[in-house]
Amino acid sequence: MSKSEKRYSGSCLCGAVAYEIDGPLRSVVGCHCVQCRKTSGHYVAATQGFWDRLRFSNDAGLSWYRSSETAGRGFCKTCGSSLFWRRHDNEMVSICAGTLDGPTGLEMTCHIHEATAGDYYTLDDGLPHIDQSELANFVPEK
Repeated sequence: MSKSEKRYSGSCLCGAVAYEIDGPLRSVVGCHCVQCRKTSGHYVAATQGFWDRLRFSNDAGLSWYRSSETAGRGFCKTCGSSLFWRRHDNEMVSICAGTLDGPTGLEMTCHIHEATAGDYYTLDDGLPHIDQSELANFVPEK
């Protein structure tokens, strides 16, 4: 089964949010923006897929926080797990890669927002640091 045909599953820590999403999923990107660091406690490693391919087998714990004028963050209101990030009126949804059940076959390919990375770690893994505008090059084809 190719990555474009693969069905991925995931959940929060306590299971109050469980989901499936049909591929393809974008490669994993490390985001070091202040919002991601504040909601996760570190940087966020996220993949991305199509919103209309995301289904919930349990959404009892799902809550959304409008984190800016343009986007919201999905999290579990029971255990606090960060799960999703989505621009309003966009067909894509970012998924925190650590919430996916493995193995996924996904790989981390780059970092964004390195200028706001925490000063307690270094970004020396050899992956490129790109501008957020370049992420359009990583969007999977539908």
